[in-house]
Amino acid sequence: MKAVVMAGGEGTRLRPLTSNQPKPMVPIFNRPIMEYIVELLKSHRLTDIVVTLQFMPQMIKNYFGDGSDIGVNISYAVEQQPLGTAGSVKNAQDHLTETFIVISGDALTDIDLKKLIKFHKSKRAMATIALTRKKNPLEFGVVIANEDGQIERFLEKPTWGEIFSDTVNTGIYVLEPEIFSYIPEGESVDFSKDVFPKALADGKPLYGYVADGYWCDIGNYEQYVQAHQELMAGKANIQPPGIKTRNDVWVGEGAYIDPSADIDGPVVIGPHVRVEKDVEVHEFSVVGSNVVLKEGAHVHRSIIWENTYVGTQAHLHGCVVGKNCDIKSGVRVDQGVVVGDECVIGENAIINHDVKIYPFKMVDSGATINTSIIWETRGMRSLFGKEGVTGLVGVDITPDLAVRLAMSYGTSMAKGTEIVVSSDISRASRMIKRAIMAGLNATGINSRDLRVVPAPVNRFNVHTRRGLGGIHIRILENDPQMVCINFFDSSGLNLKESDRRKIERCFFRGDFRRVYYTEIGREIYSARGREYYTDGLIRAIDARLISQSNFKLVVDFAHGGASLTFPALFGDLDCEIVSLNAFTEESKIAVLPESLDQSLTKLEQTVKVFKADLGVFIENAGEKVRIIDDQGNRLSLNQALMMLVSLMAKHGGKGKIAVPLSVPNMAEEIAKNAERTIMRTKMSRQALMVAANRRDVMFAGDQDGGYIFPKFMPFIDSAMTLCQLLELLAKEGKPLSEIRKDFGEASLAQKSIYCSWEEKGLVMRKLIERAKDKNVEMIDGIKIHEDNGWVLVAPDQEQPLFQIYAEAEKNSTAEARVDDIINFIKSIVT
Repeated sequence: MKAVVMAGGEGTRLRPLTSNQPKPMVPIFNRPIMEYIVELLKSHRLTDIVVTLQFMPQMIKNYFGDGSDIGVNISYAVEQQPLGTAGSVKNAQDHLTETFIVISGDALTDIDLKKLIKFHKSKRAMATIALTRKKNPLEFGVVIANEDGQIERFLEKPTWGEIFSDTVNTGIYVLEPEIFSYIPEGESVDFSKDVFPKALADGKPLYGYVADGYWCDIGNYEQYVQAHQELMAGKANIQPPGIKTRNDVWVGEGAYIDPSADIDGPVVIGPHVRVEKDVEVHEFSVVGSNVVLKEGAHVHRSIIWENTYVGTQAHLHGCVVGKNCDIKSGVRVDQGVVVGDECVIGENAIINHDVKIYPFKMVDSGATINTSIIWETRGMRSLFGKEGVTGLVGVDITPDLAVRLAMSYGTSMAKGTEIVVSSDISRASRMIKRAIMAGLNATGINSRDLRVVPAPVNRFNVHTRRGLGGIHIRILENDPQMVCINFFDSSGLNLKESDRRKIERCFFRGDFRRVYYTEIGREIYSARGREYYTDGLIRAIDARLISQSNFKLVVDFAHGGASLTFPALFGDLDCEIVSLNAFTEESKIAVLPESLDQSLTKLEQTVKVFKADLGVFIENAGEKVRIIDDQGNRLSLNQALMMLVSLMAKHGGKGKIAVPLSVPNMAEEIAKNAERTIMRTKMSRQALMVAANRRDVMFAGDQDGGYIFPKFMPFIDSAMTLCQLLELLAKEGKPLSEIRKDFGEASLAQKSIYCSWEEKGLVMRKLIERAKDKNVEMIDGIKIHEDNGWVLVAPDQEQPLFQIYAEAEKNSTAEARVDDIINFIKSIVT
């Protein structure tokens, strides 16, 4: 006997779960609903199956194929337009010349089909309908039959006044081919509304069989959740996948559960799930395959589909989250919420009860969502952040995204252009680099691979015309999960805003250049990229003066790519160097704040032991540094900047000194004493590099350990910083511990406050009105000059925040100024 599986439904009541897939493909325990139906048919030896399709048919075809993988034979009948339940079966009439069974592909059941077929044959019926009893039959078609099972009446979606029975139509039928005479071809026709009532009126033998067993029509969100709960409670002969452990917890293959996690069944943990420290997963929760639950996450009565990331301290209660979603840290998702596929929920966002978020949406950090997000994009404001494209590897930053991003970049370039590509030592960065190179080559761009080098080496190769642009991939210095993709222009600087927007437009439109096979770009493996860099750096400094000074250095390379390039450079300068962590080790290149403090303490001790002239810690990208003096005392970031401002003002030659707006006024005092000028910039690394690229600027630096010496290159470089510092110390003729005595700590304060994107403009206007009678700068946000200091209010470019900085004579005064601004902003936005 052949079976017909009706799988053409859109499942509109299940949206957004069915917004980008047909209803039969919605998963139950990580498998499509329809797969359970196919297995039920197979268990009853009904292996010759016709599947009727209409909505997104290719998705079902791609998953099930011809059925051979699961031991059945599947053919398909595709409707060009919706034909209803009966019309869809009529569309498959050529396959159905004998008695056949019809079953819905989007319901869940374990009904004994053999008994149903046996009953049908014993009654010599033209149609037999499988019935089940429901306490509340209002949502279903009620069928009234006599004691012998012969049907007397149909009631489709009755009211309570019409309820005379609790037996409802399951949508499972055994039919004879004669039924097709009641189904007109090419029209939308329904079995229960049209076909069966007509046949009954004609006196045809129609029977109802009240079946034992489980049946659930998954028509809406509540029924979808109910089906999971009933299966976990053992109400059906359908077992959750995985190994059953104590407390009714099913665990899939390759799953990792931290011993401190609290799992309270019934719960299903899918294959290759990662449950980290202090996670709580409580009853009737389903965690899909490859899901990551980060430390302290809380999941209760929730269903999470595959490949979703749930951040630290996120709370999910009574919700459904689609596949490939990114639920950031501190998010709260409440009862009845449905999040569609591939959504990003920003940090500390609150999704209130019964909200529906359709696929591919983004919710801003800190936002509170009370209404459904259907058509709005709600937030992909830009791909690029302050530095480049940054995100969680495997979640935000994937090979797929990297390929499309590189194709967007390549499309903006002429065919045959060479782009310099490099990465740090991490596997994540190297994986993304390979995807980047593939994307470039696909648009006719040649990729010059420097392999593993610090970012300044890439920038130098671009700056010296070995490429018309560059891409460097690295993990963030304080988070091994975060990958940053940096794009450089033809000068080695970060891309201008206009170039970034051009890439974003191409990316979001998918408007990539395609090339003929003879135009595919080449991969070039550069043999001397590091040597070009070190030769250029030595030519930019007074190498002889440094060599004559016989400096003794302690350098911590922090297991980064700098350890492959910089040690030989310092050897050429006749420096005695004590190297720490001068080998690459992937697991240690990201230095968390507590580890950084330990590393700096060890560096201080080593400087003292070896009586070195100074110590330097180089972060993993080879750009920023931390400095230790000859007495083994670390310089704060502000002290280090002021010290370099002073030394460059004395010995650096002509030109201005560029620093961000947030640097203390001490910079102007130092420059004035040396008859130099301070130029203030915006508080981004890009703005600092643009300033350093001017001919009248001879030094630029920030408060994060990044320093630029434009006589070599107009971008941050740790090796050049150390070499230039040695040259300056040689010219000054004093140890670093003596020089630093001239620079105390400034009284600074800094805090941030949440403000939605929509209200940022209002806040800025109110701040300007408030400061109308004061001395104000508006280079980046608004800087209000006060007696003996200032306060700076800057809208954050990446998050719904304001960053507030202040300087005063005392720390308490600076903090009071910051608090005053925070209270003013609160009065506007609340």
